[in-house]
Amino acid sequence: MNADSGAPPLAPPAQLPPEQPPPWRRVATPAGVLAAVAGAFAYVGTVDPNQPGHYPVCPLYALTGLYCPGCGGLRSAHAFAHGDLLGALHDNAAGVAAYLAFAVLWTLWTVRAARGLPVRLVLGRTPLWVLGSVLLVFTVVRNLPFGGAIRP
Repeated sequence: MNADSGAPPLAPPAQLPPEQPPPWRRVATPAGVLAAVAGAFAYVGTVDPNQPGHYPVCPLYALTGLYCPGCGGLRSAHAFAHGDLLGALHDNAAGVAAYLAFAVLWTLWTVRAARGLPVRLVLGRTPLWVLGSVLLVFTVVRNLPFGGAIRP
């Protein structure tokens, strides 16, 4: 529009808020993720990883004899599925922390989705570096002679 014409500038058209889907549809994705995780835990709870031949051996352990941060994770999930928290912590304490973190984040996700609120998890560089450092220390300690308490 020409500024010399003296006519007022046009206002942008009013935007209507987007229509929200029904609550059951908003929680469909978190429910699907929970079903997949529950199915995985049910499988690991049924098929014992302590019996040889059911699951592959950790490639890092097979090649080097060193435990990675995930070593013992299936045994930990099996113990956790059977309610043996101490056994799960012994097999992989980082795994138990991850199970609990998943439960908290999934609950927040579901509540926010049910309310129609945006769900965003934005981690800066510092928390990612801290998480990586904690996993590195966990890995190093469990491979040292005095780290037998957290070795699978």
